[in-house]
Amino acid sequence: MSPPTLPVARRITAVGLATASGVTVAVQSRINGELGVRLADGIAAAVVSFGLGLLVLLVLVPATPSGRRGLATLRAALAGGSLRPWECLGGACGALFVAAQGLTIGALGVAVFTVAAVAGQSGSSLLVDRAGLGPAGRQAVTPNRLVGAALTVLAVLLAVGDRLGDPATLGLALLPLLAGVGLAWQQAVNGRVRVASGSVLAATLVNFAVGTGVLLAAFVVEVAVRGRPGGGLPTEPWLYLGGPVGIVFIAVAAAVVRFTGVLLLGLATIAGQVVGAALLDVVLPTTASHPGVNTLLGAALTLFAALLAAFGPPARR
Repeated sequence: MSPPTLPVARRITAVGLATASGVTVAVQSRINGELGVRLADGIAAAVVSFGLGLLVLLVLVPATPSGRRGLATLRAALAGGSLRPWECLGGACGALFVAAQGLTIGALGVAVFTVAAVAGQSGSSLLVDRAGLGPAGRQAVTPNRLVGAALTVLAVLLAVGDRLGDPATLGLALLPLLAGVGLAWQQAVNGRVRVASGSVLAATLVNFAVGTGVLLAAFVVEVAVRGRPGGGLPTEPWLYLGGPVGIVFIAVAAAVVRFTGVLLLGLATIAGQVVGAALLDVVLPTTASHPGVNTLLGAALTLFAALLAAFGPPARR
């Protein structure tokens, strides 16, 4: 393969992997949302999800040569100043996203949650790329990207349009919207950690360690204010797979963001999330997730917006 075509093939592969990882986000959302309902506590569900993911990584990373090298390189990068401590805090935004899953999906359903998160993610991805926070560097805002981000906001209004009469439900949609805003920054800084450490596993471990710490602190405050959760631990094993599924998403995002930039990575994962969420709500609906026409139209508009921005002229660095 000639050198000029290699970056194109790599970019296409990266977008394909990101799209597939987006489907895992929809699956994780369903798992964590159901766990939150069973535990009657979204924060507790997030702690379980992130904590189990962290336990898997604490076993996996030291057991692999690349993981051990990555941790050593990461310590050197922090000591040398090539990686700043605040760039290791992406997991805090991941904690917010997982907590939002547990707190809102039981009421919103996966499709509405996903469309709201997508709106926040696509808009903030424009700003993150423009500021050059990701490892791909500073990228200009093209008309296609700007229109795509605006269309995703319109998609949220369309998806929750049949619920505008219910202020509580509409207010719940603001939480995944805010979580989506943080997701773009998380992907940018996690990509920087991956480049600095030279290890996807090390970057993923840092993400889960920070996220688990944030969630545990929030859970302690919640217990002090409201008391212990009323729901018992469910017995179905699949309800504890949210953390391991999240490892796949974080690892893929950290690996490919340097090839795609934050916005294109977000748009590719958005496509996977929209398809996965719509299929889950149609094929395996819950009591709160029977998507209506507006929800499906909002999901379709979100997918169109992602494709519009992805296939537009490339952003200049």
